[in-house]
Amino acid sequence: MRTEPLLHVFLVSFPGQGHVNPLLRLGKRLASTGLLVTLSTPKGFAQKMAKANNITDDHPIPVGDGFLQFGSFEDGWDDEDPRRAHLDQYMHQLELAGKPAISAMIKRFAEQNSPISCFINNPFIPWASDVAESLGIPSAMLWVQSCACFAAYYHYNHGLVTFPTETDPEIDVQLPSMPLLKHDEVPSFLHPSTPFASLRTAILGQFKKLDKQFFVLMDTFQELEPEIVEYMSKFCLIKTVGPLFKYPEVPNNTIRCDIMKPDDCIEWLDSKPAASVMYISFGTVVYLKQEQVDEIAEALLATGISYLWVMKPPAKECGLPIHTLPEGFLEKVGDNGKVVQWSPQDKVLIHPSVSCFVSHCGWNSTMEALSCGVPIVAFPQWGDQVTNAVYLVNVFKTGVRMGRGEAENRIIPKEDVAKCFVEATVGPKAKYLKRNALKWKAAAEAAMAGGGSSDRNIQAFINEVRKRCTGTTMNHVDNIDAGVSIRSNRIE
Repeated sequence: MRTEPLLHVFLVSFPGQGHVNPLLRLGKRLASTGLLVTLSTPKGFAQKMAKANNITDDHPIPVGDGFLQFGSFEDGWDDEDPRRAHLDQYMHQLELAGKPAISAMIKRFAEQNSPISCFINNPFIPWASDVAESLGIPSAMLWVQSCACFAAYYHYNHGLVTFPTETDPEIDVQLPSMPLLKHDEVPSFLHPSTPFASLRTAILGQFKKLDKQFFVLMDTFQELEPEIVEYMSKFCLIKTVGPLFKYPEVPNNTIRCDIMKPDDCIEWLDSKPAASVMYISFGTVVYLKQEQVDEIAEALLATGISYLWVMKPPAKECGLPIHTLPEGFLEKVGDNGKVVQWSPQDKVLIHPSVSCFVSHCGWNSTMEALSCGVPIVAFPQWGDQVTNAVYLVNVFKTGVRMGRGEAENRIIPKEDVAKCFVEATVGPKAKYLKRNALKWKAAAEAAMAGGGSSDRNIQAFINEVRKRCTGTTMNHVDNIDAGVSIRSNRIE
C-alpha cells in the first residue's frame, strides 16, 4: 500500500518543565491529526525526562493518526559543570552550542527523507527562529504565558508605555485592554530590580524576531482573554490554542515529560470526602524560604484542613537545603495530610476530593486550575506569576491572594495564611470562587471541543503548515524505525 508523505514538525524547547510541558501537549495534538512531531531539548534535560517516563530517543510513538518522537542536542557542558548554576552564563552557552547542534539535527532528518516542514520554539530561546530562517523552514512560536503578559513584553520592547525604572521603581502600568498593574504586578523580569535580567533579554529577543514567525500560538483561549487577544492581534497573527492541558480525545495521552516520577497519591485522595483536600504545590522552580514553609505548616495545623503538599527537592546545582517540616508536624496531622516530592498534577486537579489549589500561579498551573474548575489561593513569587495572580483574583475571580510576590519581601504569617485557607474552602466566598471556576471550566471545554475557538485555531495552523509545504520539500516516509509504517492525511 502506497504511503502518503508525512508532514514533519520540529519542536525545540528551553530546558524547563514549564516550557516542555505545553510544547509536548501541542506536539501530541499535532501528531494526533496525522503529523510526525519531533520534540527536542538539551541532552541533560532530555535524559531526566527519559528516565522518569521511559522515553527512547528516535523511537516514534503512535499518537492518533501520527507519531511523536523525542530528540536531544548537546549544550556543550558536562552535567556537573558549576557554570550551570549561573543562568546568564548558561543562556549564552545554550545559544552557542544549540544553533549548530539543531541545524545538524534538522539536516540529518532531511538526509533520512524526513525533512522538517515547520519549526516551533518557545520563549527563552529566541535564536531558534534564526536557525529556522537560515534553513528556509517556516517557523512559529508557542507563547507559554498569558496574552496579558505577552502584551506587557510587547509594549515594553517597543517603548509604547512607561514601566518602572531605576529612578522611579514604583510606577504603575496601564496597558490597553488590561487592568491597571501596580509596579509589583507587572511581569517581574521587566522590573529594574529583577535578578533575572538574562531572562528579560532572552524574552525580549523573541519579540525582536516576531516578524520571522508566521504564527504566534498561545496556550490560552479566546474566551478567557478576549479583549487583550483582540487588541494584540492588531500587531501579530495570534492563534489561541489552549488550554493545551485538556485537549480532548488525544490518543496515547499518557506520554509525559516530567523530570521526576510522581509519587502515588491518587489512592490516598480516593479515601477522602469530596471537596475536602487542599492541594499545595509551587511548581518546579519556586523555592520558598524555610520560614515560610514553617508558617504554612502551622496554618494547616491551626485550620485542620486536609491537604496534599508537594515539596519538591531543589535542583542540586542550586546548592539549597531541602525543606523540613516543624518537629512533630506529621505526627499531629496523621492521615489528614500527605506530603509528596512530586505529583501527577493533571490527575490531582480533576480529583473530586480536591477543593482548592495553593499555587505560585505559574501559567501552566493557572490554566490547569481554570480548566479543572478549581479555585486558587494565589501565592506568586516572580516572573509572570505576579501578573497571573492579578487576573485570578480580580478578573477571573477564582482566587484569593495570599501574597504579592518576592518584591513584598516578607514572610506571610500563619494567621494570614490560615485566613486565606479558610476563605477559599469554607463559607460564601468559597462557594463564589467555585461557581466562577466551574464557569471557566465550561468555557475551556467549549474552546477545545470540535468547532470551538481553540480547535478552529489549531486546524488553521495545520492548514497553514500544509499550505506552506511544497512537493519539493516533502518526501515519502515509509519507515522511521524497524518496520513502523507511517501514514498521514493526504496533503491538499
